Amino acid sequence: MTVNIKGELIDLKQPKIMGILNLTPDSFYDGGKFNAMDRALVQTEKMIREGALFVDLGACSTKPGAEEISEKEEKNRLYPVLEKLIETFPEQYFSIDTFRSNVAEGCLNRGAVMINDISGGQFDPKMMETVGRHHVPYVLMHILGTPKNMQKNPQYKNIVQEILYYFSEKIEQAYSNGINDVIIDPGFGFGKTLEHNYTLLDHLDLFQSLELPILVGISRKSMICKKLAITSDDALNGTTVLNTFALSKGANILRVHDVKQAKECVDLLQALQ
Repeated sequence: MTVNIKGELIDLKQPKIMGILNLTPDSFYDGGKFNAMDRALVQTEKMIREGALFVDLGACSTKPGAEEISEKEEKNRLYPVLEKLIETFPEQYFSIDTFRSNVAEGCLNRGAVMINDISGGQFDPKMMETVGRHHVPYVLMHILGTPKNMQKNPQYKNIVQEILYYFSEKIEQAYSNGINDVIIDPGFGFGKTLEHNYTLLDHLDLFQSLELPILVGISRKSMICKKLAITSDDALNGTTVLNTFALSKGANILRVHDVKQAKECVDLLQALQ
């Protein structure tokens, strides 16, 4: 199982780590920690050193209840940092966490190599066309609703079946727009109750039927904090447990705040296999 990045085939049979770089002042865990240039550079260097193959930059908070910032503000936060990171770490793969095609276009023109879209193209009908034109991998996530309202009583008859159906439709749409490399993300915490999240994780292996790489992003999320009655600051151990379980169920990419610990999960499970 591979994805093509700038002509290089990346083998995802051995799972890879995607480090999170939030450039927002209000993200649920590390808002405001890395939204200055010097701190973003230091954190990126740390994640690369600890084993992140991808670094995912986001400038618009999508936590539950989050208000959208303007497209102009998102670009102002992203572009200068992305340009400096690519100049400083030219061999690193930078992904962009955005649901706006114009933001994606600008970042891809500046050297980003992947788009991570929480909306799966639902929020911007030009997104898939834009990604397809640039021939880069596309992380296609499932979300029910929008960040502002997604946690207001989300309901499913059968969450696994419904999300599998969603992906089957969206994958076909992605292919029809010229996207060759699709990575699926079930969207833990995006329009799901606590029970929904654990049902999804328990049945993650069923998503292998789509024969595409699976990205899992559960790092320090409320599905851990609420279950254990802790804060996100104390959720590293829980994250490690669930990341290990996700790997055992077929996850190919772990999107995390804590790269070192996630890489250790991968390395130890690989040793067992």
